[in-house]
Amino acid sequence: MARGPQKLIESVKKFADEKYKFVTTKYRDEIIDILEFPIKVVFSPFTLAFDIVGSAPRGFGIPEFISKLSYTSVMAIAAFGTYDIASDLGKKLICQRNCRTCNGWQALRCAMCKGSGKVHFQVKNYTLRSGEKATAEYMADAIADNRAELVHFPSTIDLNTPLPSKDCPTCDGTGVMHCPECKNKIQVRISADDIMEPPWKACNVLRKMDYPYEHIVHSMKDPSIAAFWLLTLPQIVGGFEYDDDVKQKIWWQYKESMRYDQLRDVVAKRNPGWEHLQEGLIAIDPVRAREDPVVVKNVPYYKAKKALEAEVMKLDPPPRPQNWGNLELPLNASSWTEDDLKDPAKLYEMTVLLNAQREIADKLLDAQWETKWRQEKLNEMLEEKVRPYIQKIENSVLPQPIVIRPQSQNQKKARRKRWLFF
Repeated sequence: MARGPQKLIESVKKFADEKYKFVTTKYRDEIIDILEFPIKVVFSPFTLAFDIVGSAPRGFGIPEFISKLSYTSVMAIAAFGTYDIASDLGKKLICQRNCRTCNGWQALRCAMCKGSGKVHFQVKNYTLRSGEKATAEYMADAIADNRAELVHFPSTIDLNTPLPSKDCPTCDGTGVMHCPECKNKIQVRISADDIMEPPWKACNVLRKMDYPYEHIVHSMKDPSIAAFWLLTLPQIVGGFEYDDDVKQKIWWQYKESMRYDQLRDVVAKRNPGWEHLQEGLIAIDPVRAREDPVVVKNVPYYKAKKALEAEVMKLDPPPRPQNWGNLELPLNASSWTEDDLKDPAKLYEMTVLLNAQREIADKLLDAQWETKWRQEKLNEMLEEKVRPYIQKIENSVLPQPIVIRPQSQNQKKARRKRWLFF
């Protein structure tokens, strides 16, 4: 049994020696030339200068001085030129990583909080002291003392419940996180692609750029104009051609975005059933719907406020108090001179204009008074209806969506005893 591995090792050594001898005898000169090429490039200025000096005529006095001067100048110029070319090639061969995710910034907007720095959370597995209830004050103390476990929710999740928020643990509340492609990686790469610089960096910058052109959103509704903005303009500015599959993906994204815009126009009209269409917007693009002003975050609150506004609009406002408001009127009695008032036509003109101006001013003041009164009345009714709930919630136990009750220890002990019994 001991001879088997020994024979195998001897046969492998013999095979390796034969191949080594074959490669060295046949490709020795080529390998030596490849290894000596960098050395020749570095010392080429000196060898070239020595060759030129050796061919120059020798002598005493001026000819020898000229030959030495030419030797020094040629050597210096060739050395500087060679070192400049070598450094330029070195910068292109050893360069920064070309990350298409962060475009070289090594940072991205936080995916957890979407750059806001705040995330919603629920309280789970909390421990309270004796005599404490699950109120907001005691729960805050438990969180500060690490006696409660928090469950964070990304900004893309909308539970339609008023959850509390805190600094994002992923980005420490800054809204910026490390690039997942560049994190824990060396930011240097060796490649010959940058000798012919491709326009990928310009492409990435152009793709993330927002053009300050007017009415670009409305113009994108036309498919021909959208094709120019999405396909033709990047090709002209970037200097490259999109592949067919990339064009297809861009066009699919455009159609998906247009589907959102069409549904958004219907939701903005607030026709009956708009809240169900709003759920369709959230399903199509939850990220865009979260920042869309048309989408109502709390539908019951919105409907309750609209009902209060309709109730206030049915009320008749009291008459406007005298001397309420002040308007700078352009005309007054001093606009006409005494000579003008002697003319009956001028007097009639002044009377008509001043009366019309007074009627217009009264209507404007009445409209301002009505708007102000209705706004104050709406705030009063809202305060009357909401204040009892706020007073009730201040010292009451937090609801189930915010605080998840932990399992009692008695149930755990009973389960353990049952398992030990069996």
